Order: sequence, then C-alpha cells, then structure tokens
Amino acid sequence: MAEEAKPLVLVIGAGGHGGTGRRVVEQLLARGRAVRLFLRSRGAHVDDLERRGVQVVMGDLMDRRTLVDAVAGVDAVYFAYPIAAGAVAAASNLASVLRADGVSPHLVVMSMGPSAADSPSALGRAQWVAEEVFTWAGLDPTVLRVAALFYENVVVLHGKEIRETGRFANSFGTAPAPWIGGRDAADLAVAALVDPDRFAGAKVSYPPGAELLSHVQIAEAISAEIGSAVEFAPISAGEWQRTLEDASMSSGVVNDAMAQHISAVGAQLAQRAGAAIVPDPKKLSDVIGREPQSFVEFVRDNREAFTSTGTS
Repeated sequence: MAEEAKPLVLVIGAGGHGGTGRRVVEQLLARGRAVRLFLRSRGAHVDDLERRGVQVVMGDLMDRRTLVDAVAGVDAVYFAYPIAAGAVAAASNLASVLRADGVSPHLVVMSMGPSAADSPSALGRAQWVAEEVFTWAGLDPTVLRVAALFYENVVVLHGKEIRETGRFANSFGTAPAPWIGGRDAADLAVAALVDPDRFAGAKVSYPPGAELLSHVQIAEAISAEIGSAVEFAPISAGEWQRTLEDASMSSGVVNDAMAQHISAVGAQLAQRAGAAIVPDPKKLSDVIGREPQSFVEFVRDNREAFTSTGTS
C-alpha cells in the first residue's frame, strides 16, 4: 500500500522576525508535515532543507504571478510578513491567488500586538488591513497577535550600541513590557498549524508573553550575564525614530517603516505604563508543550551579541 501523503504546509516568511520562520520549518518537519518554502532569495541553509525534502518556490509577494505555483495543492499556509511596508499588497496577492485556485487551506497569520485600525504604528494599521483582506476573501484565518516584544529585538535594535558603549536608549521608558523569545513565538504558530482546533472560535488570538520586564531590568539582566555594566536611558519617540532612521542607511537591518513602528509602539507602552495583556508563562507553556525561554536564558545563549569584541 502506498504511503499516505503528508499534509503540505506552505511557509511564507521563512526568515521571519526573531528567527521564527526557520524554527517553524524545523518543527513542521519534526511533526511529519511536508513543507514548501516561498522565498525571494536563497540562503546557505536552503540547500540543506532541500536535501531534507523541503520544496522551494522562488518568488515575490509583490508579484502575484509567482504565487500561483506556490499555493498549488497546499493544505495549510503560514503567512508572516516582515516588519516593513507592503503587507496589504502581499496579503491581497495571496488571497486573490487562493480564491482563483478555488481552495481554502488552513491559514495561520503571524501578526503583531499593535495590529489595529487605530494603531500609532503605520505598520500596525497596515497589518490590520492585511488581516481584514484574508477575512473578506473568506479564508477564515487564524490570526496570532503575539502580545509581547521579542527578545531578539534587543539584539537587532541595540546590540551594536551595547557592545560599543555599554548603553542603549529607546522610547519604551521605564514601564514594564511583555516579552517572548522568537523560538516560543514560532512554536505558537506551529501549534496553530498542526492543530487547527487549538485556536478555534476566535478570529484573532492574543497569545501571551513569557515575562514582564522593563528596559531597566533588561539592562540589569544583560549586565549580570556578561559581567559588564549596561545602562538604559529613556528618550522620546521622535529622537529614537531619528536614531533608527540614521542607522537604517548603514545597517540594512532596520528600515524607515520599522523605525516609525517600534518608536511609536514604545511611546504608547510608556504612556500606558504597563502591558495591556499580562504575560502568562503557564498558558504559553500549555500551548508550546514546554517551559518558555526566559530573557536571562536568551542572553546566555547569545552572549556574543552583547559583548564587545574590541573591534569597530
């Protein structure tokens, strides 16, 4: 008797913020799913994934034509748009191709907590419209608005200045913020992909973070782990946005849309003086099947990202 075909999951966003996309692929393979990647460019790891049976379709979410082959025969779709402009066009292209193909696979959208019609973040407002597009198309998406900042943000946004100066600044103020590791956020998405009933009954879910930490406490945790003093200073949203925009021209990691997004989100949280959705590590562990990563563990695993090498 022929072996039964494995359910096929299309992964859009295999890079993903905080390394979520790569973790999603690895965990789907471990759970017996077939995986198809939709990529704009190839990295060294893609060759290894192909050797393991992962299908690869090269394309661009801004070019609808390239999505036609990508969606053929899929049972589920994971959609994670980067922290950049273009989410509405990307969602529209994907939704229109799925509708034209006459299919409605289980669609899981990795969203963001600030996704809202009136979000202070332009990317948050765009993400909200993108999610509405999927709903209008009758695709019944499972939307995961993870209610936490990623630990990886500290490296992406502040790693260089911490290594070089032992200081960092942003618009989050001294208010406590909810946090989660990219690995745990990815496992939330995997849970939604392999068990569609997990988040059934809710168009939008707000999975909680793992812990509540102010940026002062973030600095203290880094200091304790690397054995060198790290200090945090609050600055205005405007000042931080300008700093990030200046960095975007040289780093290639931060873009102008991201600069507006994160500085506005930081200012909103500082004004609110606390998390709207309090972290719940027990609830999080119930979904991902293990204890969530702590920030101290994250720093320990990524110590080199915070430690000066003595070179510019």
